[in-house]
Amino acid sequence: MTEKNVDLDNEPETPVAVEAEVVVNEDETTVLQEKLAQALDEIKVHQEQYLRTLADMENLRKRTQRDKEDLAKYANESILREILPVIDNLERAVEHAEQAQSDEGLFEGVQMTLTQFGQLLSKFGVEPVDAVGQPFDPAYHQAMGQMESGDYPVNTIVQQMQKGYQLNKRLLRPAFVMLAKAPIAAEPKDIDTTEETDEK
Repeated sequence: MTEKNVDLDNEPETPVAVEAEVVVNEDETTVLQEKLAQALDEIKVHQEQYLRTLADMENLRKRTQRDKEDLAKYANESILREILPVIDNLERAVEHAEQAQSDEGLFEGVQMTLTQFGQLLSKFGVEPVDAVGQPFDPAYHQAMGQMESGDYPVNTIVQQMQKGYQLNKRLLRPAFVMLAKAPIAAEPKDIDTTEETDEK
């Protein structure tokens, strides 16, 4: 009896091997499905976080806009509250002037109110710009013209037409001023030569 060569590589797969491969494929599918489900859950969580963040940003934007509008609307509230007593004093001065026989009380009342206004401005960092006797500075002064002056050097301020103010060292309004210029020299009088000719 001759022996037959058996090719083990070409043997058909046994049912046990096929079942094992199917089981392996099912396990991989289950793992992939679990991973997919987990990824979808994470996407859902991230999407909810994104929508929540978007809503928070929108609320913040609206609140900031509202705060900005309120700030613009009520920015001057504190200074206006401080001005009210000054207006009260002016009204009292006018009332007193209407009842009084002389204007002396009115002058004193207005003088006191003006002093109070100066103190109020100083409290908020507003200071007058130095002008008369100072050299002209275009950063703080607005020249309105020139005046002859022998008392002041040329381009020195000799007259202030309107006060200038600065707020915390930044110009609020320039001072309107007149500048000194050299006086025009008097023209020498013509010598009368007729007298000399008559004498000759």
